[in-house]
Amino acid sequence: MPRTNVIHVVMKRMKFYLLVFVLSCLAGRGWANGGEACRVMHGLVSRIAPAHADRFRFELTADTVERFTVRSEGRRIVITGRSAIVMAVGLNHYLRRYCLTEVSWRRINPIVLPRELPRVSRTMTGRARVAERFFLNYCTFGYTMPWWRWADWERLIDWMALNGVTMPLAITGTEAVWQRVWRREGLTARHLAHFFTGPAHLPWHRMLNINGWQGPLPQSWIDGQANLQRRILQREREFGMRPVLPAFNGSVPLDYKRLHPDARITEVGQWGGFGQAYRTYFLSPTDPRFGKLQKSFLDEQRRMFGTDHLYCLDSFNEVQPPSWSPDTLCMLARHIHASLDKADPQSVWVQMGWLFYNDRKHWTPDAIRAYLSGIPRDRALLLDYYIDHTELWRLTESFYGRPYIACVLGNFGGNTMLQGDVGKVSSRLDAAIAQGGNMAGVGATMEGFGVNPDFYAFVFDKAWDCGTTDRDWLCRMADRHVGFASAAGRTAWQVLFDRIMPSYVNESGTVVCARPSFEARYLNTTYPAELLGVWKTLLDIDSDKREHLYDIVNVGRQVLGDFFAFERDGLHRAYLSQRSDSVDYYACRMDKMLDDLDRLLACNEEFSLRKWIEDARGFGATAAEKDYYERNARTLITVWGDSRQLTDYANRTWAGLVSSYYKQRWHIFTAHVRRAVRLKQPLDAKACDKEIEAFERRWIEPEITKIAFPKACKTVRQTAREIYDSWFGAARQAPLPRMSPPLE
Repeated sequence: MPRTNVIHVVMKRMKFYLLVFVLSCLAGRGWANGGEACRVMHGLVSRIAPAHADRFRFELTADTVERFTVRSEGRRIVITGRSAIVMAVGLNHYLRRYCLTEVSWRRINPIVLPRELPRVSRTMTGRARVAERFFLNYCTFGYTMPWWRWADWERLIDWMALNGVTMPLAITGTEAVWQRVWRREGLTARHLAHFFTGPAHLPWHRMLNINGWQGPLPQSWIDGQANLQRRILQREREFGMRPVLPAFNGSVPLDYKRLHPDARITEVGQWGGFGQAYRTYFLSPTDPRFGKLQKSFLDEQRRMFGTDHLYCLDSFNEVQPPSWSPDTLCMLARHIHASLDKADPQSVWVQMGWLFYNDRKHWTPDAIRAYLSGIPRDRALLLDYYIDHTELWRLTESFYGRPYIACVLGNFGGNTMLQGDVGKVSSRLDAAIAQGGNMAGVGATMEGFGVNPDFYAFVFDKAWDCGTTDRDWLCRMADRHVGFASAAGRTAWQVLFDRIMPSYVNESGTVVCARPSFEARYLNTTYPAELLGVWKTLLDIDSDKREHLYDIVNVGRQVLGDFFAFERDGLHRAYLSQRSDSVDYYACRMDKMLDDLDRLLACNEEFSLRKWIEDARGFGATAAEKDYYERNARTLITVWGDSRQLTDYANRTWAGLVSSYYKQRWHIFTAHVRRAVRLKQPLDAKACDKEIEAFERRWIEPEITKIAFPKACKTVRQTAREIYDSWFGAARQAPLPRMSPPLE
């Protein structure tokens, strides 16, 4: 054989052996097939289960449908699917069903796995029922995530992957893009100081509701958020998600109007009670400058962050368009779409449907039809934002042929409430999916994470057919929380999901968090005895698993919050009977209940004002900056804005907030009641309210009001048991109905 042929053969064999070696190495790391998707999955398990990373193998398939399988092969757990997202969903089902492990969306919650990974007794399979799974809400970026760092986002993105999210809303860092655009338009930092709001209020600035409130926005914030957005988008795209980025919705600074006096700019109507200084200004889509700004913004955003051609664009969220004429509505939508199309011919306009629900007086089916007629059917995607309350797709002939995603909202303002009608949501999602046609997916659009993470996991599980019923899902979820098959735990959760949580729909807190008065009513008291029975059942279960301890605090928080109303009502009766001793008695009981509530909340960091404040201050480089961020953080969750219209909208039953804010407001109220009874005069509600409002405005100022945070509790179960026995130990609770025996 000629020398050149020998060399050729040797080289071919060396390449072959090298390839075999590489593949064997990859297989040993769980990358059997699929290259990038399997590498991403290995990164995921390395983060959430580092001690077991080598026990998982991922195999990419050529399926034409989204389907996963999970099986055991020797010591390994083998997961297959056609994409990283599909394999992540399979991994999540394995972790939850076999390992009884929940991966929380909050970084502060550790992930606990068994020492040895359980074998899969029978191959698990699951198949997607819908093509898209949408996640997040503009408001979540204010009510939950303004103070997040990369580590927080990294965990949330892992959670999104495990729950099959394909379309996350991604609006972090938007201000960095606009800053560059506006500077090219001739606006200076001085001009923009009155445009951008403080960090926690940016979602409402982005939705054309307010300008300038608690600005100017520090440059370090703008730059840091742009860097954070790059990391967020990179990780989301690695999983195969298609992030939904913002587009120009017509909002312009007041100084842009001054630079262009001939521009067709109108002042937007008042929103949220904000004064004139915080009004927003809308550039008409018929003005040629609208298309120019759209292209300038999308081009700059593409340079900075790339694009997946999906754009959230909401010009009339809780504000009115220039005219309700059907022709005008159609014309406005047509011009807005034209600006998108010119800037990005592949663009899809993602329109949240909240405005159609929120102002149904004006957004009639005919008005919605006219507006949507201005957008080509294949270039729009509607978010039916609040199907747990109103199914807009039923009222609009499925959005008149435009693709839509059925979304569950379930939480307003990040309120800490036991909420979520699982039965209603399940049937409504099933009905939307069965309708087919232009139904494109399901989504979760909570305003804030607050509580009830399992409710939203349930929503995303409805996007998959895994051969289980809703009741199976509930039983397995209850078992995961306890750490073993528990009939008592299942019974408690059945009562919560079937009877108690649905009764709180559309509530926004408890009387604890309401502006003090005799009339304040936030709660539904239909099932207080049953809720107390659930708490007792949870306390009696011998488990120290994280999820179970969280449930004890969360349910106990709701119990105390609900029963506080009865103490307040006792105070009212004492006032009406003019019994000074009874007034003192109930005022003291209210104080004690608030102290006990604060003590219980201190047992879990998720119910912590301290964390919210410390995370906010962490963005400041100087004492003044730290105070700035803290002021913004305090404001959002209490007074919200510059008037009383939104006060307490984002109320939270948090340790430190109860003792330093809500309790002090009730102190003012009970002092006025005591004075009225002592002087035998009617309660001066106006004077009381004025004093409370003055206190609220002082409280948001870090330089004026210092917060004494409560100490961490001894142990969750011990603290909760002491509080339960103190208030309800002598009460006889009716036993809860038993559930079916544990599943195999």
